[in-house]
Amino acid sequence: MPPVPPLRLGVNVDHVATIRNARGIDKPDPVRAAKLAIEAGADGITAHLREDRRHIRDEDMARLRAEISKPLNFEMAVTDEMVAIALKTKPHAVCLVPERRQEVTTEGGLDVLGQHNRLVPVVARFTDAGVRVSLFIGADPAQIEAAARVGAPVIEIHVGAWCEAIAVGDRATADAEWQRIVKAAALAQAAGLEVHAGHGLDYETAEIISSLPEIAELNIGHFMIGEAVFVGLAQSVRDMRAAMERGRARARTAADQAKDHAQTK
Repeated sequence: MPPVPPLRLGVNVDHVATIRNARGIDKPDPVRAAKLAIEAGADGITAHLREDRRHIRDEDMARLRAEISKPLNFEMAVTDEMVAIALKTKPHAVCLVPERRQEVTTEGGLDVLGQHNRLVPVVARFTDAGVRVSLFIGADPAQIEAAARVGAPVIEIHVGAWCEAIAVGDRATADAEWQRIVKAAALAQAAGLEVHAGHGLDYETAEIISSLPEIAELNIGHFMIGEAVFVGLAQSVRDMRAAMERGRARARTAADQAKDHAQTK
């Protein structure tokens, strides 16, 4: 069994900007939120510059790139406009996601299989610019294999259906979705991809998914910003890290047991 990698937490600050934009003023500041999250233990910051600029704005991305001390993960649709902005910004990473104007939030994974010819040159441009590329996809073997073929080094598994099933108590769906996630994470790692997960995670689901040794990073936003209303952003980051560490401890224990079992054979 491969060693269990460190687990990173990326904090998405989109919905700090959502609150700001509701009043058309400059507070609360998503860049300030990003800095507070980093001080509390976040390993990086994620922000999605949508085509309609419904929350994060161009100037937010520029300030995040210039002012934060940890990696910036630039979520974006695969459009000429966004590619140009991201190449100018030069974040640590880009996460390519599907985007529809009428959706409330990202509803599904990117169709890497269907967009192969579009994605290959985009991934190559970012790679040549020294920007790591992640593809936000469903837990689908065909999409994972397609991600490896287009040259992206990272995938982020859309775990929203699993999280939603747990939230509403739909045990059968939750179990089925979990098995898809487990198999997808193992397949992606075997294909040489780094595996991240995101969408809909809370303390409970983050703790569970942190027990998967293939997962290297979680990106979490809406839940943590919501929790910050009650406990403060720094405390929500600390509580999330604690949940992740509980899950990771189980992964390490399982790896140690597997190693001991192999040595006694």
